Amino acid sequence: MRISVGPFNRVEGDLELSLDLDASGQVVEARVNSPLFRGFEQLLVGRAPADALVIVPRICGICSVAQSAAAASALAEAAGLVPAPNGVLARHLIQATENLADHLSHFYLFFMPDFARPAYAGRPWYAALASRFMAVNGSAAAEVLPARANFLKLMGFLAGKWPHTLALQPGGSTRAITAAERIRILALLREFRTFLETRLLGDSLPAVAALDGVDALAAWSSGRPGDFPAFLAAAADLGLDRLGRAGHPYLSSGAYGLFPAGIWSPQGEGASLDPARITEDAHHAWLADGPPLPPARDETLVAADKPSGYTWCKAPRYDGSPAEVGALARQTVAGHPLLRDMVRGTGGSVTARVVARMVELATVLPAMETWVQALRPGEPFCTHADLPDDAVGAGLVEAARGTLGHWISVRRGRIERYQIVAPTTWNFSPRDQQEQPGPLEQALVGLPAGEGAPPTVQHVVRSFDPCMVCTVH
Repeated sequence: MRISVGPFNRVEGDLELSLDLDASGQVVEARVNSPLFRGFEQLLVGRAPADALVIVPRICGICSVAQSAAAASALAEAAGLVPAPNGVLARHLIQATENLADHLSHFYLFFMPDFARPAYAGRPWYAALASRFMAVNGSAAAEVLPARANFLKLMGFLAGKWPHTLALQPGGSTRAITAAERIRILALLREFRTFLETRLLGDSLPAVAALDGVDALAAWSSGRPGDFPAFLAAAADLGLDRLGRAGHPYLSSGAYGLFPAGIWSPQGEGASLDPARITEDAHHAWLADGPPLPPARDETLVAADKPSGYTWCKAPRYDGSPAEVGALARQTVAGHPLLRDMVRGTGGSVTARVVARMVELATVLPAMETWVQALRPGEPFCTHADLPDDAVGAGLVEAARGTLGHWISVRRGRIERYQIVAPTTWNFSPRDQQEQPGPLEQALVGLPAGEGAPPTVQHVVRSFDPCMVCTVH
């Protein structure tokens, strides 16, 4: 039996699932459809290279800074430009602000409301979580929205505005920070730290960042106040640590100079990341077909009537294999002991993806305080160099949802080719020419999805934090 699930609410963009079920109602095959085509890559062809800095942030209103940073990095490589040290720190701060705000939004507004569904009414934790996280009426939103808004005030100091800032440039940032602004930024970071420690985590950031294994996490969370420990109790009751396992390698391009680039598998095999091994496969996309190509040589050409297509999303592959990206990938590649212990024990799961985001909040915010202290007001924040008339460049950055890559080719002073591989393109990719399913398509196999099934499919889908408008850009 085949059923369709969607469109999903609480998802950025449009998402539909086609699920083949066996007689018991379990998923045996899944296909993920990104049904909205937008065409930003074609909009860029023929334009001046600097136009990318204006256009690509409009791909998304949630992770626009990540798109800006990737475009700026690609242009910097094309120009052979080294950003100013202050500019590098400013870029780290701007990207981290957006990413941590996204982690917070995902947990409170996108993910946790599913635990307030009536299907869980008989669970011992239901009343408390429903009161806290029910959409519109839950008490958490009234607390987290002001905390998020105050945290995003950082963008005014760091980037001038958010979203769609133009402060990020190939040579760094045009928004120079003064000594007085640095003090105000530190005050905002301290305020956000207080919210995280008292309401979300129920403990200090260093204590959460130092958790080194599954047993340590269980002992730490038992009886502890805070929204994250409350999630862990519900997740343990539902067995979410055993659901949503994709089994693919984890890929990260490295973030903030804090987390390294690399690729890592649950079997403990790690390697450095070689972007030249990334290809795009359009066999099951409504796009012109051909052999898988590196993004620097690929194009996005519509083929809406292609019989084998079932989505507008391409299938990125690394060395011909699917890969999962995101906070869990960043932390396993970086070697965080808790996340590696979780993945080695029960695989990448719903619980592991949420835990990885909490670890990033606890790890990155103190790093942001350090970066602010390292800024040198009065010294340059941006350097400049002219872009050659003929050039190529690539920019890989980490958005909240994972690795984002921009590839640009400039010929005679105009953009000849522009390709984007977004995090959700990796995680929600269709099958490729070898019929290998993408990470989400694999993670859905084995889940109950028939009539009367709990919202397990929703938990797994949202554990990846999809951004579908970035997927189809």
